[in-house]
Amino acid sequence: MFGVHVNTVRLYETCGLIPVPERLPNGYRVFTDLHVEQFKLARAALLVEVLQNGLRKKAITIIKVSASGDYEQAARLTDDYLKQVDQERKNAGEAIRIAKSLLSGMKEPQEHGDFTRKEAASALGVSIDTLRNWEMNGLFTAKRRKNGYRVYTEEDMQRLKIIRSLRCANYSLASILRMLQAVSVNPDIDIQEIIDTPEEDDDIITACDKLLTSLKEAKENALFVAGQIEKMKKMTEENPTLIHQTSI
Repeated sequence: MFGVHVNTVRLYETCGLIPVPERLPNGYRVFTDLHVEQFKLARAALLVEVLQNGLRKKAITIIKVSASGDYEQAARLTDDYLKQVDQERKNAGEAIRIAKSLLSGMKEPQEHGDFTRKEAASALGVSIDTLRNWEMNGLFTAKRRKNGYRVYTEEDMQRLKIIRSLRCANYSLASILRMLQAVSVNPDIDIQEIIDTPEEDDDIITACDKLLTSLKEAKENALFVAGQIEKMKKMTEENPTLIHQTSI
């Protein structure tokens, strides 16, 4: 019915993602219409790989609570999940707007002096290790003085502010690097489209990193989950013995 291996159904049962089915005298499991609807809910909730700020864990909790039959609590958790997804989408969009503004400002002449790594980290509100990590991942390259110490120009600081804003909104290092490389070639490029569109040869981790698209899909799936919860609640209210009735 769902195009999955029988072991997947067993795994869902073991993990508490569907109600424990009744068994026939010969040991065979039997499933009801309620199991079918719960399986639809679980598949939809797990469809999108959105990991930031515990969203994936919250989706799994919703599935388990629904599988336990506590539809009131499942509905409340889903509502909270939807609110968080909306906030994540807002943060992601705001980060894009900040990045666009900062990129525009980088074209203007700057009159500030250079920063040491410690001063740069303090000004940005990040750790020195974070700056080191960003540089190791190719997001920027700091110049060095004759004594070997890194020095950060005002242009570097503007670039770092862009990186910080996007990271705070949970864009991956890979997607930020993709955007910065594209901007270096064409400053007028649509950064929202670039940051959300992996290249065909990107690896699997990068390919999953379509934050704006994933959050949009996560909301659509969560709305479906909310509908499923309401549907199953109504089914059990109309027929309290449904969980024990064999249909498959």
